[in-house]
Amino acid sequence: MLQIYCGEGKGKTTASLGLALRMAGAGMKTAFVQFMKGGETAELKSLELIPKIDVMRCDRNYGFFSTLSENDKRELTDCHNMLLTQAFSGKYDAIILDELNCAYKYGLLDREKTDRLILDNCPSKEIILTGRDPADIFTEKADYISEIKCLRHPYQKGIQARKGIEY
Repeated sequence: MLQIYCGEGKGKTTASLGLALRMAGAGMKTAFVQFMKGGETAELKSLELIPKIDVMRCDRNYGFFSTLSENDKRELTDCHNMLLTQAFSGKYDAIILDELNCAYKYGLLDREKTDRLILDNCPSKEIILTGRDPADIFTEKADYISEIKCLRHPYQKGIQARKGIEY
């Protein structure tokens, strides 16, 4: 089935990580693919300890979309396309595409390839998309859509992201 965790609130990635953990406990192999993110995070260190979960991401942190040079955009797009190919290699029961919605929105991947891989595989694999503003092509086909709403966040008070809580 196709699942989407979207919205403005904190917890989209965390929700997908919970599903990866549950699937690993059930003996299922999961690809956890991160788009748009390259910094070190505590959850990735934890995932590396779980043999049934493979983490895939670009080898550098490119920063926010608004700060990317044209060369960075090309490099990031190439990396994202490579990650998609690896994730859909056929060896995973579930494929979590963290922040795919953002990469898709900004054209930082091959959209036709992405559409084909996700829509052709969701009948036989569990595919999870996270990030704000999912594309209509995915929301129309999704079996689950969970929208996470932000009612309050410490950032609104000027408190920066905290290790172990936000990253």
